[in-house]
Amino acid sequence: MAAITMPPPSSAPLSRKLLLVVDAPSLLHRNHHARAHTRILDRSGRPAWALHGMLRQIIESIDGFAPDAVIFGLDDRTSSKRREEYPDYKAGRAEKDAELVDQLERAGALLDALGLATLTPPGLEADDVNASAATWATANDWNCVIITSDRDAFAQISEHTQVLRLINGGINGSPLLNPSRLFALYGVTPTNYLAYAALRGDASDNLPGVAGIGEKGAEALLAAAGSMAAAWADIDHDGGRNLALAIDDWSADGGGRNMGATVVKRLSAPGARERYDFNVRMMSGYDDLDLGLTPDIPGTPGLLPLDIDRVSRVVGFLNVEATTDLAVRVLTGEPASRTGG
Repeated sequence: MAAITMPPPSSAPLSRKLLLVVDAPSLLHRNHHARAHTRILDRSGRPAWALHGMLRQIIESIDGFAPDAVIFGLDDRTSSKRREEYPDYKAGRAEKDAELVDQLERAGALLDALGLATLTPPGLEADDVNASAATWATANDWNCVIITSDRDAFAQISEHTQVLRLINGGINGSPLLNPSRLFALYGVTPTNYLAYAALRGDASDNLPGVAGIGEKGAEALLAAAGSMAAAWADIDHDGGRNLALAIDDWSADGGGRNMGATVVKRLSAPGARERYDFNVRMMSGYDDLDLGLTPDIPGTPGLLPLDIDRVSRVVGFLNVEATTDLAVRVLTGEPASRTGG
């Protein structure tokens, strides 16, 4: 398979090292549903199609991006700080298939056995690993690419960090989002994406948005105000008059209808600010986790290349010869995109 050609984060020096961050549960969920028809079993006869699909996508990504280190974020499946605060967090989701649960529970051991770095933060989720990895990359002057199908990661986009958002086209057909591409798609900057999400809400996590403010209203509000801090300040000190005018001006520039008074009314409604603040708190990723990355110590988990015997044995256990051959080529030597192959 030809290597994917992936651009570096926009305006980022090519000399920076690259950290690839993988939202493992996100990929496992997608691959479970997309590949269940293959009924791939490992050599012990257990379901392996989600594990195989995730690993295949990551091998292809490593071949294309040529990262210096890779870390996989995993969810703590035994406890949840967010659910402790909000028992209805993620309530309403369909119960997971037993075959998916089995593969979710085995993923960490598989990746650890390969020699890749994994992190299961106590009481937290892969989203928090994404946030901490983006912070780590900035602090260490690395570039970072987060691979996920979850939009929450958009808040981590920066001059250092891009998000490869997996959609139905797989790795090659998925958008690689930097600040300008995010703005083109959603009309918001990365620094405002958390506010946008908090206003809109997230049905998948059972977090209602501010009543009456959907995606269009959130986009208009943030574009006109610049930030929610400025919006709340105008509501507090001037009843939102300047905010309403600014929203109407923004709407008029785009040929839209006036909505300023309506948006201000929605924001001023009882409980609106409390709902917004609660969503921000629930949606914010913990960005101070210790990733355990030691890039100055060769051979430590997460650094490439990997040991050929481990790769042959571990990937071979998934029982797909073509993937084992690809893994040996990509994970145990220089990725093709780095060598020009």
